[in-house]
Amino acid sequence: MLDAGTAHIDDWIYRRSATLMVRMPTAGIENSLKERGVRMTRQRRILLDLLDRSGRHLDAENLYKLAKEKDPKLNRVTVYRTLKLLKKGGLIDELDLMHFEGDQHYYESRLKQQHAHVICLRCGKVEEFFGELLQKMRRQVEINFGFEIVSARTEMGGYCPDCQSLRAQDLAAAASAEQNG
Repeated sequence: MLDAGTAHIDDWIYRRSATLMVRMPTAGIENSLKERGVRMTRQRRILLDLLDRSGRHLDAENLYKLAKEKDPKLNRVTVYRTLKLLKKGGLIDELDLMHFEGDQHYYESRLKQQHAHVICLRCGKVEEFFGELLQKMRRQVEINFGFEIVSARTEMGGYCPDCQSLRAQDLAAAASAEQNG
């Protein structure tokens, strides 16, 4: 049974979104590194596994903390060097997620199907949207502008259902205070 995030089944990861299931091999990044002549160390394997299997977008500090639980000898320099290596190799994306947490950056595997990030501007909740609509938009941009699109990131900001009701209460309270003030 799948939870709201991720389930691990026979070396594949299934990520559930609002529209469809996405399937990707956990060995994909590792194979890409080998093709580039990069040695797979035990610590790199830990970091890759966390990026692939965490079910959330990790910043460098949280990745370091999770990795430290698995290998107390791992240090921050290894995390940052590995992230730089993976990003340079085109194997991970660095995301800002609408700068919800300031200048914080997050990381995810590029082996996932193209998707958009939908970020709640109040609580920071992130949802991933997969669908044909994104592919149609990409093709339309290629046709209209003559570009060959090799990378695309789409972010949308708004308010999740919980925060919509909280925001409405805040706006009502502010309006009431303004009338009484």
